[in-house]
Amino acid sequence: MKNIITQFSRIFVGILFIISGLIKLNDPLGFSYKLAEYFSEPVFNMPFLVPLSLGIALFLVILEVVLGIMLLIGYKTKFTIWSLLILIVMFTFLTFYSAYFNVVKDCGCFGDALKLTPWQSFTKDIVLLFFILILFFNKTLIRPLFKNSIQNIIIYVSIFLCSFMGILVLNHLPLIDFRPFKVGNNIQKGMRIPDNAEKSVVEMIFIYKVNGVDKEYTEKDLANIPEGAVFVDRKDKIITEGYVPPIHDFTMEKNDTDYKDEFLESPKTMLIVAYDLVNADKGGMAKMEKLYLEAKAKGYKVAGMTASTPEEIDAVKKQFGLTFDFYFCDAITLKTIERSNPSIVILDKGTVTQKAHHNDLSDLKL
Repeated sequence: MKNIITQFSRIFVGILFIISGLIKLNDPLGFSYKLAEYFSEPVFNMPFLVPLSLGIALFLVILEVVLGIMLLIGYKTKFTIWSLLILIVMFTFLTFYSAYFNVVKDCGCFGDALKLTPWQSFTKDIVLLFFILILFFNKTLIRPLFKNSIQNIIIYVSIFLCSFMGILVLNHLPLIDFRPFKVGNNIQKGMRIPDNAEKSVVEMIFIYKVNGVDKEYTEKDLANIPEGAVFVDRKDKIITEGYVPPIHDFTMEKNDTDYKDEFLESPKTMLIVAYDLVNADKGGMAKMEKLYLEAKAKGYKVAGMTASTPEEIDAVKKQFGLTFDFYFCDAITLKTIERSNPSIVILDKGTVTQKAHHNDLSDLKL
């Protein structure tokens, strides 16, 4: 019986690590954004790690896949199980911290393919920890499936293929797009809230300065505010979050006007997405004016989309001789739309028909 439980744990943990790793390896930039969230000030306040987010993300997702394979074939059992244990303890701490302090809404464990709440992520890690502990205490029951030379070849090939896949998707686009802006999806539909959708339950919190100290009061407590208290601020506390549409915070603002309806209703729209113009790929930006002129000649409405400041927009337009207009959209939304910076999205009345990395402009069919 002990052997059956151990072998089940081996298969369950190995397959789950491989699936989780491959989903994130399909989109390592997306996972790096999630790590950057953890490294930022509101969470662990380690800003020096933010520039290393992509490298750390690639290392972790390749490690996940390879450790899963190592476990399944019984390769270097002691090292493999110790590594899995350390990883799951680290992940469990992160997901508990996210859930308890409500600082990161989605751990990114399965990328955009499967969204888990912080507490669901923590529960998943507890289950994994349980099965990894079974493996830890029964290491002697895990035997290699092949002879040493074949085991080595399998692991080396796995590392090579994972590395190749990581480089491939970073220089092009994810092999499978799980995001709400994937080809075939309609942006207007993605922004709609159904009539019967669950509404958020919000409580108003009033902040007053009492004897030099800021204190919070609910609506029920307003009658008990002491005399001489000075009003400071009001904020909304979400008690229960209602339905959130897959696409939100999508804007195309210019001079305090939102032009998204104009572009989303057009049958031929090209969006040149560059969430951060200062750090955009120089070679990619150099191709944008020629592409714009070609699209304009074929009747497309063309818009640049960025979260950069007007000063940064003017500097980049001058640097690369760009003559098309840029519209503001939230950086997180732009990162969700596309992973490369810059990239191209083609729309037909709001429906995404094509997406292209700046390295793949020749694949566009205008």
